[in-house]
Amino acid sequence: MPEPAQFRVIQSGFLSTVQDLGRYGFQRFGMPVGGAMDILALRLGNRLVGNPDSAAVLEITLQGPELTFETDSVIALSGADLSPTLNGNPVQNWTVMCVTRGSTLSFGERRNGARAYLAVAGGINVPLVLGSRSTHMRSRTGGFRGRALLKGDVLHGHPPSSDAWKSAGRALPSAAHPSYSPDVTLRVVLGPQSDCFVPDAPGTLVHGPYTISPQSDRMGYRLIGPPLPHARAPDLISDATPPGAVQVPASHQPILLMADRPTTGGYPKIAVVISADLPLAAQLVPGDCIRFSLIEVSEAQAIVRDQRARLDAVLPPVGRANTP
Repeated sequence: MPEPAQFRVIQSGFLSTVQDLGRYGFQRFGMPVGGAMDILALRLGNRLVGNPDSAAVLEITLQGPELTFETDSVIALSGADLSPTLNGNPVQNWTVMCVTRGSTLSFGERRNGARAYLAVAGGINVPLVLGSRSTHMRSRTGGFRGRALLKGDVLHGHPPSSDAWKSAGRALPSAAHPSYSPDVTLRVVLGPQSDCFVPDAPGTLVHGPYTISPQSDRMGYRLIGPPLPHARAPDLISDATPPGAVQVPASHQPILLMADRPTTGGYPKIAVVISADLPLAAQLVPGDCIRFSLIEVSEAQAIVRDQRARLDAVLPPVGRANTP
């Protein structure tokens, strides 16, 4: 049987955290869903190494860490291209690799995207907290001790399947690779409070463009662009915040809510980015450009069904994740 993966953090990089699909069922208690910013890249990485979609991975932001593997392991990288190397030799994203004990995985220049994902066969083994292994740093919940990785940390995997080594060399077809760009168009549907804005505000939103401000993080992106005036006072009784909500405070500048968004908010939401396009938003950095395109809910539903069907055709899902 292959050994569970074990790797040591030699250098921590900018921000590396354990993430999975998120923490559902606890928003009524104020606990955000969280989870991976780019759910599609997480799913693809997990399926490449034979994991269920819900297995925990390492989310690597902008500048990757240096990791030394202390066991022979089966791994795959997905998402952003951060110039990965194994023992100094360039390696490719979207391809399953067998790494031997003592091998070092490093990262260099960011070529495209913002967040890469390291999936290990069996999934990363950290405690389940409220049904998830994902890291929510503001509350120090889940993941590896509720925080980003630091030099000297050692992470362990669950036991991989007996045939994990057979996946070595498996690669995602190039036609299925997500395309990351610093200038993206995100499709949106009208938000639940679109009537709180002046009549031409939705048109202003879709004509944009908007630039991501440096005051942006996993909770949300502050956008800079054409103002979106309210028709009345912008403060509302707080209600639920869906992923991808575009809320507009009194500044008239929109905020795009991302994975670590708060469970409720009191600013009117003019639009919501469709779930199929949120992975593209997850790969953006401050200074990148967002344009919005308005579609109907029925179109959004058809798009996500098609995206899931194409994903399942290329890399079929596997069983449920390991439990403690």
